[in-house]
Amino acid sequence: MWKLKVSECKEDESVRSVNHHIGRHYWEFDPYLGTKEERAQVEQVRQEFTINRFKFKHSSNRLMRLQFEREKGLKMEASKMKNESEEDISEEVVESRLKRGLRSLSILQTEDGFWPTDYSGPLFLLSGLVIGLSVTGVLNEALTPDHQCEMRRFLFNHQ
Repeated sequence: MWKLKVSECKEDESVRSVNHHIGRHYWEFDPYLGTKEERAQVEQVRQEFTINRFKFKHSSNRLMRLQFEREKGLKMEASKMKNESEEDISEEVVESRLKRGLRSLSILQTEDGFWPTDYSGPLFLLSGLVIGLSVTGVLNEALTPDHQCEMRRFLFNHQ
Protein backbone atom coordinates (compact mmCIF):
# COMPACT_ATOMS: atom_id res chain seq x y z
CA MET A 1 0.00 0.00 0.00
CA TRP A 2 1.18 3.53 -0.71
CA LYS A 3 1.76 6.03 2.09
CA LEU A 4 2.19 9.74 1.65
CA LYS A 5 5.33 10.93 3.42
CA VAL A 6 5.41 14.62 4.27
CA SER A 7 8.35 16.81 5.30
CA GLU A 8 10.65 13.84 5.86
CA CYS A 9 14.09 12.98 4.65
CA LYS A 10 16.31 9.97 5.01
CA GLU A 11 19.75 10.57 6.45
CA ASP A 12 21.48 9.00 3.46
CA GLU A 13 19.29 10.90 1.00
CA SER A 14 21.10 12.92 -1.64
CA VAL A 15 18.33 15.53 -1.81
CA ARG A 16 19.22 18.54 0.32
CA SER A 17 16.92 21.19 1.68
CA VAL A 18 17.49 24.53 3.41
CA ASN A 19 14.11 24.30 5.17
CA HIS A 20 14.37 20.68 6.39
CA HIS A 21 12.05 19.41 3.63
CA ILE A 22 9.02 21.34 4.91
CA GLY A 23 6.41 21.18 2.17
CA ARG A 24 8.02 18.23 0.40
CA HIS A 25 5.83 15.21 -0.02
CA TYR A 26 6.19 11.92 -1.85
CA TRP A 27 4.54 8.52 -1.98
CA GLU A 28 6.34 5.49 -0.57
CA PHE A 29 5.29 1.89 -1.16
CA ASP A 30 5.07 -0.62 1.70
CA PRO A 31 3.51 -3.98 0.78
CA TYR A 32 2.76 -4.73 4.45
CA LEU A 33 1.15 -1.41 5.34
CA GLY A 34 -2.47 -1.35 6.49
CA THR A 35 -5.05 -3.93 7.33
CA LYS A 36 -6.89 -6.06 4.78
CA GLU A 37 -9.88 -3.73 5.11
CA GLU A 38 -7.75 -0.64 4.49
CA ARG A 39 -6.10 -2.21 1.44
CA ALA A 40 -9.54 -3.20 0.13
CA GLN A 41 -10.75 0.37 0.64
CA VAL A 42 -7.74 1.71 -1.30
CA GLU A 43 -8.40 -0.74 -4.13
CA GLN A 44 -12.06 0.32 -4.22
CA VAL A 45 -11.03 3.98 -4.53
CA ARG A 46 -8.67 3.07 -7.38
CA GLN A 47 -11.39 1.18 -9.23
CA GLU A 48 -13.89 4.01 -8.76
CA PHE A 49 -11.40 6.49 -10.20
CA THR A 50 -10.70 4.24 -13.20
CA ILE A 51 -14.41 3.80 -13.88
CA ASN A 52 -15.06 7.56 -13.63
CA ARG A 53 -11.82 8.76 -15.27
CA PHE A 54 -13.63 10.37 -18.22
CA LYS A 55 -16.10 12.14 -15.96
CA PHE A 56 -13.65 13.33 -13.27
CA LYS A 57 -10.10 13.94 -14.50
CA HIS A 58 -8.65 14.66 -11.06
CA SER A 59 -8.22 12.05 -8.34
CA SER A 60 -9.47 14.43 -5.61
CA ASN A 61 -6.61 13.16 -3.46
CA ARG A 62 -8.81 10.28 -2.29
CA LEU A 63 -5.88 8.08 -1.20
CA MET A 64 -4.34 10.95 0.75
CA ARG A 65 -7.69 11.77 2.35
CA LEU A 66 -8.16 8.16 3.46
CA GLN A 67 -4.68 8.13 4.99
CA PHE A 68 -5.15 11.43 6.83
CA GLU A 69 -8.57 10.40 8.14
CA ARG A 70 -7.03 7.22 9.58
CA GLU A 71 -4.04 9.04 11.07
CA LYS A 72 -6.10 11.83 12.65
CA GLY A 73 -9.05 9.69 13.66
CA LEU A 74 -11.52 12.04 11.98
CA LYS A 75 -13.92 11.55 9.11
CA MET A 76 -14.57 14.01 6.33
CA GLU A 77 -18.26 14.37 5.62
CA ALA A 78 -18.81 13.67 1.95
CA SER A 79 -22.55 14.24 1.75
CA LYS A 80 -23.81 17.32 -0.02
CA MET A 81 -25.69 19.91 1.95
CA LYS A 82 -29.10 21.06 0.81
CA ASN A 83 -29.11 24.51 -0.74
CA GLU A 84 -31.54 26.72 1.03
CA SER A 85 -33.10 29.98 -0.02
CA GLU A 86 -31.53 33.14 1.38
CA GLU A 87 -34.42 33.57 3.80
CA ASP A 88 -33.79 30.12 5.33
CA ILE A 89 -30.09 30.68 6.03
CA SER A 90 -29.57 31.39 9.71
CA GLU A 91 -26.48 32.03 11.81
CA GLU A 92 -26.62 28.42 12.98
CA VAL A 93 -26.55 27.13 9.40
CA VAL A 94 -23.61 29.37 8.51
CA GLU A 95 -21.73 28.40 11.68
CA SER A 96 -22.36 24.70 11.07
CA ARG A 97 -21.11 24.88 7.49
CA LEU A 98 -18.04 26.91 8.46
CA LYS A 99 -17.14 24.38 11.16
CA ARG A 100 -17.57 21.54 8.70
CA GLY A 101 -15.31 23.28 6.17
CA LEU A 102 -12.66 24.04 8.79
CA ARG A 103 -12.71 20.43 10.00
CA SER A 104 -12.19 19.20 6.43
CA LEU A 105 -9.29 21.59 5.89
CA SER A 106 -7.70 20.68 9.22
CA ILE A 107 -7.81 16.99 8.30
CA LEU A 108 -5.92 17.75 5.08
CA GLN A 109 -3.35 20.06 6.69
CA THR A 110 -0.03 18.50 7.69
CA GLU A 111 1.62 19.01 11.06
CA ASP A 112 3.99 21.64 9.70
CA GLY A 113 1.16 23.67 8.19
CA PHE A 114 0.96 22.95 4.46
CA TRP A 115 -1.65 21.16 2.38
CA PRO A 116 -0.15 18.47 0.14
CA THR A 117 -1.94 17.93 -3.12
CA ASP A 118 -2.02 15.66 -6.13
CA TYR A 119 -0.14 17.61 -8.76
CA SER A 120 0.00 15.42 -11.82
CA GLY A 121 2.21 17.81 -13.71
CA PRO A 122 2.74 17.62 -17.42
CA LEU A 123 2.38 14.05 -18.60
CA PHE A 124 5.13 14.41 -21.18
CA LEU A 125 7.72 14.31 -18.37
CA LEU A 126 6.65 10.85 -17.22
CA SER A 127 6.87 9.39 -20.72
CA GLY A 128 10.34 10.89 -21.20
CA LEU A 129 11.48 9.45 -17.89
CA VAL A 130 10.28 5.96 -18.77
CA ILE A 131 11.78 6.10 -22.28
CA GLY A 132 15.09 7.42 -20.96
CA LEU A 133 15.34 4.73 -18.28
CA SER A 134 14.39 2.04 -20.78
CA VAL A 135 16.90 3.15 -23.43
CA THR A 136 19.72 3.28 -20.88
CA GLY A 137 18.76 -0.16 -19.58
CA VAL A 138 18.18 0.88 -15.98
CA LEU A 139 14.38 0.89 -15.88
CA ASN A 140 14.12 -2.06 -13.49
CA GLU A 141 16.92 -0.77 -11.26
CA ALA A 142 15.46 2.73 -10.98
CA LEU A 143 11.79 1.81 -10.65
CA THR A 144 10.42 -1.01 -8.54
CA PRO A 145 7.65 -3.19 -10.02
CA ASP A 146 5.19 -1.37 -7.75
CA HIS A 147 6.27 2.01 -9.11
CA GLN A 148 6.01 0.70 -12.67
CA CYS A 149 2.51 -0.61 -11.98
CA GLU A 150 1.37 2.75 -10.57
CA MET A 151 2.89 4.59 -13.53
CA ARG A 152 0.98 2.36 -15.95
CA ARG A 153 -2.21 2.93 -13.94
CA PHE A 154 -1.59 6.69 -13.96
CA LEU A 155 -0.99 6.81 -17.72
CA PHE A 156 -4.02 4.61 -18.41
CA ASN A 157 -6.29 6.78 -16.27
CA HIS A 158 -5.04 10.13 -17.53
CA GLN A 159 -4.52 9.55 -21.25
